[in-house]
Amino acid sequence: MAAFGFALGGGNWFSALVLGVTLLKCLLIPTYHSTDFEVHRNWLAITHSLPISQWYYEATSEWTLDYPPFFAWFEYALSHVARYFDEEMLNVHNLNYASSKTLLFQRFSVIFTDALFVYAVHECCKCIDATKAGKEVTEKPKFILSVLLLWNFGLLIVDHIHFQYNGFLFGLMLLSIARLFQKRHMEGAFLFAALLHFKHIYLYVAPAYGIYLLRSYCFTANKPDGSIQWNSFNFVRFISLGLIVFLVSALSLGPFLALNQLSQVFSRLFPFKRGLCHAYWAPNFWALYNALDKVLTVIGLKLKLLDPNKIPKASMTSGLVQQFQHTVLPSVTPLATLICTLVAILPSIFCLWFKPQGSRGFLRCLILCALSSFMFGWHVHEKAILLAVLPMSLLSVGKAGDASIFLILTTTGHYSLFPLLFTAPELPIKILLMLLFTIYSISSLKTLFRKEKPLFNWMETFYLLGLGPLEVFCEFVFPFTSWKLKYSFIPLLLTSVYCAVGITYAWFKLYVSVLTDPPVSKTKKQ
Repeated sequence: MAAFGFALGGGNWFSALVLGVTLLKCLLIPTYHSTDFEVHRNWLAITHSLPISQWYYEATSEWTLDYPPFFAWFEYALSHVARYFDEEMLNVHNLNYASSKTLLFQRFSVIFTDALFVYAVHECCKCIDATKAGKEVTEKPKFILSVLLLWNFGLLIVDHIHFQYNGFLFGLMLLSIARLFQKRHMEGAFLFAALLHFKHIYLYVAPAYGIYLLRSYCFTANKPDGSIQWNSFNFVRFISLGLIVFLVSALSLGPFLALNQLSQVFSRLFPFKRGLCHAYWAPNFWALYNALDKVLTVIGLKLKLLDPNKIPKASMTSGLVQQFQHTVLPSVTPLATLICTLVAILPSIFCLWFKPQGSRGFLRCLILCALSSFMFGWHVHEKAILLAVLPMSLLSVGKAGDASIFLILTTTGHYSLFPLLFTAPELPIKILLMLLFTIYSISSLKTLFRKEKPLFNWMETFYLLGLGPLEVFCEFVFPFTSWKLKYSFIPLLLTSVYCAVGITYAWFKLYVSVLTDPPVSKTKKQ
C-alpha cells in the first residue's frame, strides 16, 4: 500500500493501477474456469494441427470454431507459443485436456493480451475533459475512468475466472473509439473493421460507426442550424473508408472464398437453431417476456383455461440451449427479434444523423445500439452487457446524468453475471470484488459531481439496495428450502428478471437523455 501511495503521489498512478490489477489477475489463476477454457483449448488444437480448409468443418469436439477468421488466426499464433508449454493441448482428440501447464499458458495468454486493453484505456484517458479535475489525484476524471475500466468487475470475472479474451477485443474497440475522439477517423475505421473479423458480436454497434463516419467524416460541413450541408460530401473520403472495409474483409474472408467455404463459415457464425434465449436468460426484454408467459401459464392452469397436456414440456430454465415454444404469448422468431432490434436502434441513429452531438453523440449512439441489441437480440449471452458497460464508463465521468445511468447499468449488469460463477470457492471472491468495485464507482462519481444534484432518486436507491436481499435469498436461503429439487431454476429466474428491470430502466433513461438533448450547435462545442 505504501508503494501504491508513493506511485500515486509521484504521478505514476496509471502504472500503479495496471500493476495492481495484473497482480490480482495472477492471483485468480487457480480459480474455477468454465467450458470456455476447453473451447479455446480446442481452437488452439484445430488451428495448429489442421489445414485452414478444415478449420470450420472440424467437429470432433462439440465446441466447434464459431468465431470469425481473424480470431482463428489469433488462436493459431497463440498455438505456436503453447507448444513450448505442453504440446498435448494441441491434439484435437485430447478433449477436456487441462494439465497444469495448459492452465498456466491459457491464463497467462489472457493476461498478456490484455496489454492492448491497457494501452486503449490510456488513449481513452487522453480524450477526457479535465476541467472537473479535483486537487487530489484520485478525484481527477482520468484517474476515476482508469479504475472503472482497468478494474472493471465484469471484465475481471468473465476473462480471468470464467475465461475468455474480452480484454483484448474490448481493447480494439476502445482504441477505435479513442481514435474517433482524436479525429483520426481512418485509424478508427480500420480498427473497428478488424474487430468485426475477430468477433462478430460487435456488429451490434456497427450502425453507430457507419452513420457517424458518414456524417462527420464524409460530409465536411454543417449549416449554421447544425443540419447537413449536402454539397460538402467528400467522395475521396467515402471511397477510402469503403476501401478499408473491403481490404480488411478480403484479408479475413478471402482464403475461405477461394476454398468455396464462405457459406460454411457463416453457418458457424450465425447458428439460429440455438433458440431465443441462452440456458440462463440474459436480463433483457425477452427475460421479462418469458417470465410473463410463465406467470400467465400458471394462472391459466389454476383457472383451468389451459389444457396441461397441450403445454410444451421443454423449459427455457432447464439449463439446455434449445428451441422453445411459448405457452400463452406468441412464440418469437429470429426475424421478430431482428425487427425489434432495428426498431429499437433507429431513434439513436436518427439522432446521430439529424442531431449531431460530436464524438460524445457517437459514443451515446454506440451504447444505445449495444443496449438495444442486448435487449431484443436473438440468443443473447449475459456477458454481452459488457459491450454497453465499458464504453458507458467514458460517459460517466463527463456528466452527472450519465454517471447515474452508468451506475444503475453497471451495478445491475455486473450482478447479472453472478450465475456464471456458481462454485462455492468463488462465492466470496465475486461478492467481495463486486462490492469493492461498486462502492468505489458510487463514491468516486458522487465526489466528482458533488456540486450537482444526487445521482440517485429514492426509487433507484431502493432498487439497487434490493440486490442485497436477492443475493442472500439465492445463495444462502433457497438452497436450504424444499423448493430446491423441484424448482431449481428459481434463483436464475429471479436474478434474470430483477436485473432485466434495472437494465431496461437504464436503457430507457439513456434514450430519453439522447432524444431530449439539443444538437451540438446549440450547446457547448465539443
